[in-house]
Amino acid sequence: MNFWINLLGFQLVWVVTVGGAARGLWWAGLPVLAAFALWQWRVSRVPKSDMKLVAIAAVLGFAIDSAFAAAQWLHYQSPLPWPTLAPVWILVLWVAFALTLNHSMLFLRGRMLWAVLFGALAGPVAYLIAEHVWGAIRIEQPGLPVLTALALAWAIVTPALVECGRRMARDEEVPA
Repeated sequence: MNFWINLLGFQLVWVVTVGGAARGLWWAGLPVLAAFALWQWRVSRVPKSDMKLVAIAAVLGFAIDSAFAAAQWLHYQSPLPWPTLAPVWILVLWVAFALTLNHSMLFLRGRMLWAVLFGALAGPVAYLIAEHVWGAIRIEQPGLPVLTALALAWAIVTPALVECGRRMARDEEVPA
């Protein structure tokens, strides 16, 4: 049951955050993320690992999305605090993603090729949905180089975060 709540909680954070950002409500995902994070840390078998992953993912996500913003490859709606940095709402998504890695995304652990492929496909698709369905971002044209760079970034960061989660959880895991 926790698997499904984690998966659906992440999706809820994503939809509220991206939908809110598209409408100028950069803060919309924050309360949903807070509820999701509190629930996840309460039921987690590896809460310390989850907290560390949140911090690592937030830093990596800020660096990656800020690089895309500074290069003017991605343009964000609700670009708080500055248009050339990753906005607050993008960090909300990175934090929520981190909270899935030891839970609903656990199937990627020990399967680095799958993690690479998952990141390379799911990362850019999420940006395309945020652009074409929600209008929360704009991918600079021509889009293929930007999507290729996004695929490469996510192909690197997804397995790296999965491996970080595995290593940190190894020592913390409590039997069910």
